[in-house]
Amino acid sequence: MPLRILLAEDHLMVRQGLRALLEREGFEVAGEAGDGHQAIRLAQDLRPDVAVLDLAMPLLNGLDAAREILKVSPSTKVILLTVHTEDQYVLEALRARVKGYVLKTQVAEDLVQAIREVLRGSTYLSPGISQAVVEAFLAKTDLPTDPLTLRERQVLQLIAERKSTKEIAGLLGVSVKTVESHRARMMEKLDIHGPGLSPLRF
Repeated sequence: MPLRILLAEDHLMVRQGLRALLEREGFEVAGEAGDGHQAIRLAQDLRPDVAVLDLAMPLLNGLDAAREILKVSPSTKVILLTVHTEDQYVLEALRARVKGYVLKTQVAEDLVQAIREVLRGSTYLSPGISQAVVEAFLAKTDLPTDPLTLRERQVLQLIAERKSTKEIAGLLGVSVKTVESHRARMMEKLDIHGPGLSPLRF
């Protein structure tokens, strides 16, 4: 059976190009998603061998989607596509048990190799990633951990996307009061006292 891949990328033309690349190499793209929430639902239904996720997706970013996908489909190998080479992004991905980290500038050369490597049980990082990051992870000399919970990060991303409190509640399937509670805890944890996350703005 061909390897089954879930492809999540919010830009349709990019997604079509990636699908063509993968199918040319004999992989089956079993499902496509345009945001992180849709990717999680498809992963739960399809249980793909590999999930290829864009890091910067709307509603739920690729890193947080990866964490949820590994809960609903633990055998799926996750590969992130990104433009970010900064240490904190790479370390956070490794912490989240992401097996591949491919730079978009090198995706044509690296993605197929990344898929083959992660299916063999290896971790694949594009050549542009600092070796120091990998060594830091292996030595467990972590950068400071994220103080926010997964749900708080989801709320924060949706606030940044200018969603209203009611819209956020609907997207996450929670009450308006719960969203306001998450917002209050985020403000406290991040030591934010200005109006940026104030309910008056949303």
